[in-house]
Amino acid sequence: MSPFPHVARADLGVTPPDQFSVPAGFEVQLVYEVPFDTQGSWVSLTVDPKGRLVASDQEGSLYRIDVSADQPSVEKLEVEIGSAQGLLFAFDALYVNVNGRPQNKNGVYRLTDTDDDDQFDQIDFVLPLPGGGEHGPHALILSQDGKRIITCGGNMTKLPTTIARSRVPQVWDEDHLLGRMPDARGHAADRMAPGGWIGSFLPDGSDFELIATGFRNEYDIALNDQGELFTYDADMEWDVGTPWYRPTRINHVISGGEFGWRNGTGKWPEYYPDSFGAAVDIGPGSPTGICFGYGTKYPPKYRDALFIADWSYGNIHAVHLTPDGSSYTGSYETFATAAPLPVTDMVVRPQDGALYFAVGGRKTQSGLYRIVYRGDADASDRTDSRDEKTQRLVALRKQLESLHVGNADKKAVGLAIRNLAHQDRAIRFAARVALEHQPTMRWKRRIAKIGQPQARALAVIALARTGTPDDQTLAFDALAEIDWEDLSVEGRIALLRAYSLVAIRLGEFDETQADTVRGQIQGVFPTGNDHVDRELAQMLVYLRSPGSTGKIVQEMRRAPSQENQIFYALTLREADQGWNEALYRDYFGWFNDVQSARGGMSFGGFIANIKSAALANVPAAVQEKLAEVLKPQPVQSVQSEQRPLVKKWTVDELLPAVTASDRTPDFETGKSVFASAQCYKCHRMGIQGGILGPDLSGAGGRFSPKDLLTAIIHPDQAISDQYGATQFLTDDGKVIVGRVVNMSGNKLRVMTNMLDPSSLAEVNRDEVEQTQPSKASMMPAGLLDSFHASEIADLIAYLRAGGKAEHPIYRKTVAAAAE
Repeated sequence: MSPFPHVARADLGVTPPDQFSVPAGFEVQLVYEVPFDTQGSWVSLTVDPKGRLVASDQEGSLYRIDVSADQPSVEKLEVEIGSAQGLLFAFDALYVNVNGRPQNKNGVYRLTDTDDDDQFDQIDFVLPLPGGGEHGPHALILSQDGKRIITCGGNMTKLPTTIARSRVPQVWDEDHLLGRMPDARGHAADRMAPGGWIGSFLPDGSDFELIATGFRNEYDIALNDQGELFTYDADMEWDVGTPWYRPTRINHVISGGEFGWRNGTGKWPEYYPDSFGAAVDIGPGSPTGICFGYGTKYPPKYRDALFIADWSYGNIHAVHLTPDGSSYTGSYETFATAAPLPVTDMVVRPQDGALYFAVGGRKTQSGLYRIVYRGDADASDRTDSRDEKTQRLVALRKQLESLHVGNADKKAVGLAIRNLAHQDRAIRFAARVALEHQPTMRWKRRIAKIGQPQARALAVIALARTGTPDDQTLAFDALAEIDWEDLSVEGRIALLRAYSLVAIRLGEFDETQADTVRGQIQGVFPTGNDHVDRELAQMLVYLRSPGSTGKIVQEMRRAPSQENQIFYALTLREADQGWNEALYRDYFGWFNDVQSARGGMSFGGFIANIKSAALANVPAAVQEKLAEVLKPQPVQSVQSEQRPLVKKWTVDELLPAVTASDRTPDFETGKSVFASAQCYKCHRMGIQGGILGPDLSGAGGRFSPKDLLTAIIHPDQAISDQYGATQFLTDDGKVIVGRVVNMSGNKLRVMTNMLDPSSLAEVNRDEVEQTQPSKASMMPAGLLDSFHASEIADLIAYLRAGGKAEHPIYRKTVAAAAE
């Protein structure tokens, strides 16, 4: 008997609407199934003034779809242009951002109908954008004032040859104190700063203005009702398991923004003061189209949401953005999902208030769907949810951003310096960028008079980025006067980053300067804060600080997550002093231990390259003594690492130990259990851990001790759509369970083991008999059965505290036990 008796066949055509999961009241409708042989695979959508949709085949033509009748009509536009990954109707024309194979022909074209016959008969190439591939030129949207067009390009797209204005100071560089290593498989190894970018231009393609840089591959952009710009940037899935992995994320694209993409190991952490970071981290995926729900006939919650498409995992998420000072934070939920569902683009059609989306890309089966709401939608007018304080902060940020045009302004320097110490991160960022746009001669002598230490460090960062080697002493002396103990965590990071940029850009430290910095940070490593400690480790190695090598090796060895261990291993590859044979054995022995760790496609190559780079600093005679350690060891299986069974626990058996008030939980034991149970491989806790499962950093604020126990012991009881698996039954009777993570033509690549994300099963879609959502979680069962009740109690305390000993939940637990 088939294991899927009630599920329709899924071997031909697009995914049926009844296989979608959507919130109550919503309905998915299949509008049109695209015949691949004649109309290709659609990747871009827009709505014309008459309410018709226009779509582009990834490698072919443009198509116009009239969806006003029960049966849609589709016509191929008689115009010699296509392969668009951005479409926009504006200024009585159709703008097409071509991303095709002849890369010298890529860029923005303007199509016009000069004789009013409803066909485009004139094509103008208004903005060449050399480069291409899937990281080439992408979306087109209208600016808030309706006078300009905003576009974006992935990190394989060159900037226009003529930039009229740049809100981003054009001083970008790699900026790595200890250098970086390129991707172990060679991807984008020749792509340097500024990476992916966002800019705008006039209707005729002139007056290009650069808005922001440092993206990997942002496919689409969207403006909210306040005129704030957002994008959904891509991750590098080959980096999963490494400290430089960045999940897909929603970025608030502020003026002059730098978002820190660099190739290989060089991605800037978002805590850098010169990298703005994310509004919402999403997790693994492949970002494509985005749009706000404005104009839909949806409930207010979804009408205000930012809808984002994840091509690889087959999700449409609804992101709920919340004002956070002058910027945003937020949360997200999975709005629609199915398998497979390679969503490429989305638009709202105001005429019927529905969200339309296309699936396709990479020659996969394409289709056009819409999502309608069948419940009672609230039609009330939307109001500005920002309070007066938020509005004042936004106004201040906008005032500073008005100075990002490069014009010399006497008042700009004072305004910028006054706001370098502002509590709002976006305002601090805008202030520093404003300062960088002013001639350095107007403000560099004022740095020594800045009393607030973090503000002074940020001013030095601005000087390091825009100054000359003649400014090295001035910049260094300003930092040397700062007392480490007077700094907050953010201030300490700013100080270390400022020192790094001075050394990188203005000139290496002489021995007197190196001694000064050594004295300033003497004995502070490790501080217990992961961000600060990572930057301290790099600075200590750069300074060749006595005794630091041993401390960093020790920290590498005891770090609970493989990401922190890898970070310190990468840092130590440049350490050329302080070693002895015992330290070498500890360090290089780690490379044998880490063989059992898992990650993305480049993971093993990165580890091998780090080891090779480190060995280059080891004398040949020492290498001979270490021959046994350096010799490749057989890879241990995950099974051999498992602890012996203690008991097959139930929730009721563990609950008394977890909720007991007469014991003080051991936070370090809880952290150790989290690591031993392999939780770090899939889940994040703070900056550590994997990204294939839910982030547990805030679990303590959302779940009770019983909820947490239940989720671990019975992972199948409640499976989020975002992390659910699919069962595929092939026509030869084989059953494959996992998550679709990639597609090409009729081939599906399925991750079947979250502990080994680079090991994928291949499913031929033509051979799939039936599909259905899996009732089993991809999270393994029995994870707690090799631990004692007291250890599990410590784990739950650790989870509830979000991995932070200073967390109120943890302190409250300890205090209650003490009483």
